Amino acid sequence: MMNQKKLKGFTLLEVLIAMAIFAMVGMAANAILNRVIGINEASKEQFDELVKIQRVFMIMERDFLQAVPRAARLNGETNDVVMMGAKDWAESEADGISFVRSGWDNPQWRLPRSTLQPVTYRLQEGRLERLYANYVDNIIGAEPKVRVLLEGVEDLRFEYILPTTSESELNTDNPPAETYAGAALPRAVIVTLLTKELGELRRVFLMPVVGAAS
Repeated sequence: MMNQKKLKGFTLLEVLIAMAIFAMVGMAANAILNRVIGINEASKEQFDELVKIQRVFMIMERDFLQAVPRAARLNGETNDVVMMGAKDWAESEADGISFVRSGWDNPQWRLPRSTLQPVTYRLQEGRLERLYANYVDNIIGAEPKVRVLLEGVEDLRFEYILPTTSESELNTDNPPAETYAGAALPRAVIVTLLTKELGELRRVFLMPVVGAAS
């Protein structure tokens, strides 16, 4: 009979070492995968937050570009202030601003209202809110409608380039006004949002040059 060669297998020690190596490789791969997933989720959250911010600034831009020099009655009293902006205005926990905008769609005048809309922006409990009403001169005691534009807002600031500011003064280091109450629209409004996710964001909105509105 032919001599059969003895087959040599793995020893127990070699099997344990191989298992330990595979376990360490698996743990490292799992850690890398978890890190990649975490980065991807963080990137998605940041992207979603950027989309929300862009939507907010688009709404603000539409309102500011359509602002008109129309004063709204306050508690039934007439006045000549077409834009009001100050700290704690409209029960805001930071800055607040109020004005009237045009271009509010009313197809074929189906609704008993004009195309003018009073608008207020304020900050309450970390929420950026846009307030509006159906009528510029609403009845006393009527509550405005509230739309939450963004949550997680830590601060809201409005600054103003005054209507008397000349072209030469625009390029100087003169600080903009922190409050505003005028019978004419400012040349520009500077909006600063401080959010938890994206930090400080700043936009400058140029105001329209228009005549008086009724």
